[in-house]
Amino acid sequence: MSRVETMGAAPANPLWTLGLLRSELTVTLRRWRTLALLAVLAGVPILIGVAVKIETSGDGAAGGGGGPAFIAQITNNGLFLVFTALAATLPFFLPMSVGVVAGDAVAGEASAGTLRYLLVAPAGRTRLLLTKYATVLAFCLLATLVVAVSALVTGLLLFPLGDVVTISGTRIGFGEGLWRAFLIALVVAASLVGIAAVGLFISTLTGSGIGAMATTVGLLITVQILDQIPQLHAIQPYLFSHQWLSFADLMRAPVYWDDVVKNLELQALYAAVFGSAAWARFTAKDITS
Repeated sequence: MSRVETMGAAPANPLWTLGLLRSELTVTLRRWRTLALLAVLAGVPILIGVAVKIETSGDGAAGGGGGPAFIAQITNNGLFLVFTALAATLPFFLPMSVGVVAGDAVAGEASAGTLRYLLVAPAGRTRLLLTKYATVLAFCLLATLVVAVSALVTGLLLFPLGDVVTISGTRIGFGEGLWRAFLIALVVAASLVGIAAVGLFISTLTGSGIGAMATTVGLLITVQILDQIPQLHAIQPYLFSHQWLSFADLMRAPVYWDDVVKNLELQALYAAVFGSAAWARFTAKDITS
């Protein structure tokens, strides 16, 4: 029995809402496209770890001084592979994956012809849109944890583990370092809230899932380019990607929260603005065709 048939006669109550969310999560995570994205994200830390291991197999030190943040410390402590992998995937791979899922959230249903049948169920447009956004946010967290767990396992297998040296030069225990890695993963996931809201809004503007995904990813690339042009420094603090790498401040002792908080506030602002725009568009959208 299909998802639409299952929900068609369900009463509109909190338990049914949870059922709708569970259904959306199941459908999203069972798509081959989603599984492929998660597989790519899981593979990035493995590639980084193997590359560092091969490069340092002779002299035991990462050379060159380039690459993602924390990469020089991986050989001394495999936990740094978590930080390196998140720093490597956050500028593009993670937000691209979220953009694909968010862009397909509403437009994919419209292009498949299932959106109007979903609204036959007593969910209402607002509840359905909130469920779609919650599903995208759940994917943000899942995708980030996939990168972090893959990096942690790879670091455990390829490199030694032990006390962690912070950016400030102080030493903390492995347990504290592991807790900070988990906290960083949560901050990285929260950093994707803005692009998730933008992608959902774009998804309400078109009936083409591919078009919505392409537009969201194209916007991501454009914003990343704008954030690198010095002449545009006046607008850069307002770009959703500007403070993404502020999570590195969580590796200071004591933790420097200012830029992290600015990042979270900016993501909340994007969620409010583009979430409201998505709601306004979706509630007025003609889906009868």
